[in-house]
Amino acid sequence: MSEMLLVVALAGRRAALPALEVNSVIELTTVTPVPRAAAHVAGLAALRSRPLTVIDCCVALGVAPPPADGDARRAVVVEHDGHLYGLLVDAADDIVATLAEPQPLGADPGPGWRRVAMGKVETEAGSLLLLDIEALIGGRDRSLAA
Repeated sequence: MSEMLLVVALAGRRAALPALEVNSVIELTTVTPVPRAAAHVAGLAALRSRPLTVIDCCVALGVAPPPADGDARRAVVVEHDGHLYGLLVDAADDIVATLAEPQPLGADPGPGWRRVAMGKVETEAGSLLLLDIEALIGGRDRSLAA
């Protein structure tokens, strides 16, 4: 049985998130910083009168973000443990179907990626890393996701 995945670009690499866990993809223009928040928490935004914790996925991975193309940033909105999160990504391309079950990584994708990748999966768009949303929310310290 094929699963639907959202294809995203993150730190110059294409990857996938389970589409069933994605509420929407939005453009964020205003993010309010939160004093003393973890480094990967970019701040807070409002989404339909609900607070949205904005996660900078590049910081969560420990990789340098690509140059910004302007003020608006794309965020994948997910709900985790009753809270809304906006995962900042470079782009959200398409929704594709898997062609096979996820497989082990095989080659090492790199330290930050190794922590958030659940495996690799073959899709209509080629082979992609399947990302763990909880690990991205938790940032470099997984205990933050609890």
